[in-house]
Amino acid sequence: MNTTFTEDILDSLGEGVFTVDKNFRITFFNQAAERITGFRKEEVIGQFCKHVFKSHLCLESCPIATVLEKRENLFDVDSAIRHRNGHKRPIRLNAAVIRNQNGDGPVGGVISFRDLSDLEMLREQLKQRAFFEGMVGQSKAMQEIYALVEEISDSDASVLIQGESGTGKELVANAIQATSLRKNAPFVKVNCSVFPPQLLASELFGHVRGAFTGAIKDRLGRFEMANRGTLFLDEVAEMPLQMQLQLLRVLQEGTFERVGESITREVDVRIIAATNEDLSEGIATGKFREDLYYRLNVIPIVVPPLRSRPEDIRLLIEHFLKKFSLVSKKNIRDVDDAAMDLLHQHTWPGNIRELENALEYAVARTRGPVIKAAMLPPSIRPPSQPATAAGGDGSSADYRQIRQLLEKHHWNRTLAAKELGIGRTTLWRKMKVYRLDRE
Repeated sequence: MNTTFTEDILDSLGEGVFTVDKNFRITFFNQAAERITGFRKEEVIGQFCKHVFKSHLCLESCPIATVLEKRENLFDVDSAIRHRNGHKRPIRLNAAVIRNQNGDGPVGGVISFRDLSDLEMLREQLKQRAFFEGMVGQSKAMQEIYALVEEISDSDASVLIQGESGTGKELVANAIQATSLRKNAPFVKVNCSVFPPQLLASELFGHVRGAFTGAIKDRLGRFEMANRGTLFLDEVAEMPLQMQLQLLRVLQEGTFERVGESITREVDVRIIAATNEDLSEGIATGKFREDLYYRLNVIPIVVPPLRSRPEDIRLLIEHFLKKFSLVSKKNIRDVDDAAMDLLHQHTWPGNIRELENALEYAVARTRGPVIKAAMLPPSIRPPSQPATAAGGDGSSADYRQIRQLLEKHHWNRTLAAKELGIGRTTLWRKMKVYRLDRE
């Protein structure tokens, strides 16, 4: 095969390719390499490769020098090179030795590389997407909530947020308001479970002087306060049936009367409701009106419990560490592997609120830069038990999760540990305890 034909083949590749001689001077530079680096072939032929690319690898561990020394090719090495415009560009490269025709000695090396700029941009976008209007999480479930909140930003439809206690339903409501057309209008919140039935009507609709004992003057209700804005009804399942009927009227007609008054008033309010109860069960038992449910549930959002999004735990830990370190004026940067194991193994019945409390407790007790397992609340660190090989019969949930992720990532411990949110060493230790190895 002649040289020209070989170069034509290399020029047709999407990956950058260049070769160097034994002195590390560039002898070939394909068209993809020109596109990725911004340099023309004529500018670099004969130049030392380190003077062109100025990668940190050129000084620390030159790929060509490495393959010459170890007599082994390199694959998928991440680095960064200098573009002609002076900017750094992330790449992933492979390196191999070029031997003479007799195969008895190296005459140079060949590097193939691909541009990772778009991938790095995507990673940065995903990283930024882990924090959305006060919410924290990069799991699929949280990404779907972020997307839905953005999609309904131009809508005034009622929203019903459901989820266990402590999952962050109020944060979702805050995000809906912050991205809505009413973001600059009043945002009024009321917890329906904290008021006695006789006072809830006054709290929502207001009252006039003399309406009941203690009503010494006229008072605006939350609906009037929220006019042209948004009203957040938390724990809406606790609302008495009579109040549900009045709320239904406001949703249907946009009108209400203050307690003790016969004047009908108009109001323009968007409703966001939240509950940690199963409203379908409330409807079945007669505790919640079915017609009100359908009025509220125009846009349903279900916030997942923390136990179903373990990939968000490390992110939440980092978030709360920054928060409480700032409040307590401490410089706590991380938790050790043993503490991280306990935080991941806990089932979090109190969800994010429980995790937040646990981190606040640990920060208060910690004096150094790293939280140790002994600093966690007693509920997170149960009495020690013998380290049995629970994984041997697949009965441990921890074992099953680890095995599933190892199989998902083709037994790549680095990727599996990253998704688990634990250190690679911790994963290795768990694999030894569970006697997990690739079959």
